[in-house]
Amino acid sequence: MADAFYVPLGEGRFSATAHTAGPWTPDAQHFGPPSALLVRALETVESGHPAELARVTVEILGPAPVAELTVRARVERPGRSVELLQAELASAERVVARASAWRIATSDTAEIGTDAGPLLPGPGSVEESPWPEGWQGGYLDAVEWRAVRGGMDVPGPAAVWARQRVPLVDGEEPSGLQRLFAVADSGNGVSNYLDPRQWWFINSELTVHLRRVPSGEWIGLDAVTLVGKHGIGTATSILHDDGGPVATGAQALMVRPRQAGGG
Repeated sequence: MADAFYVPLGEGRFSATAHTAGPWTPDAQHFGPPSALLVRALETVESGHPAELARVTVEILGPAPVAELTVRARVERPGRSVELLQAELASAERVVARASAWRIATSDTAEIGTDAGPLLPGPGSVEESPWPEGWQGGYLDAVEWRAVRGGMDVPGPAAVWARQRVPLVDGEEPSGLQRLFAVADSGNGVSNYLDPRQWWFINSELTVHLRRVPSGEWIGLDAVTLVGKHGIGTATSILHDDGGPVATGAQALMVRPRQAGGG
C-alpha cells in the first residue's frame, strides 16, 4: 500500500488506499480525504487574476468506496471579481460527491483586517490523543491527533490539532487548503458525545468559509456538536493554523440509533 491517501493514475483518476477508510466501515472512505481531493481539483482551475477560494461546500451524495475515483473541476460561472467553481467526484459511473466554491479576486485589506480571534495552545504543548472504542482505524490512524481541550475520547466539545501522517496524493506535498479540508470533515468526530457503536451521527455535507489560506502542517479544530429532538444535528468548527483562526466549518448531521439503519 502506498504511503498516501491516493495514488494518481493519470487523467483525473486516483486509487484510494486503506488510509482513507472511515470509522463506520472499512469499505467506505472518511470524507476528509475526498473533500481534500475535490479542493485539489478546484485549485487547478485556472484564473486570469490573483484569486482565492472563499467558500467551499461539499455535498456528500453517497459512500465513497475505497477504490478508484475520478475527479474533475470547472468554472460554473465566470466573473472578474467573483466566480463559481464546481468539482465532481465519481466512482465508476456513480457521482459520490460534488463541491461548489466561490472564488474571489484578492485585494489588499491588511489595513482594515479584523482580529481573527484567540490562538489555540500549540500542538507541542500536549501529547497524542486516543480515539474512543468503537472507531475503526484507516483514516484516523493516518492522522496524528492532539487534544488541547476536551478530547476525542471525552464526550462533548473539543479543541484538537491534527496533522497528516501521509500526503494526500502520492509524490506530492499537500497545499494548505488540502491539509485543511483533509481534517475539516472531522468536526463531528472530535466533538462527539454519542457512542458510535449505538448511534449514527453522519454528515451529509461540509461547508467551510475561509478567510485565508492556512500555513504549516498542523490544522486545529475547535468543534462542538448540537443535536435537536428530531434526528437532525449540526457540528460547527473554528479551524486554525499556528497563526490563529483561518476558517469556520459546519456539517449537517443525520442522528439516529444504529439499529435504525444509516440510509
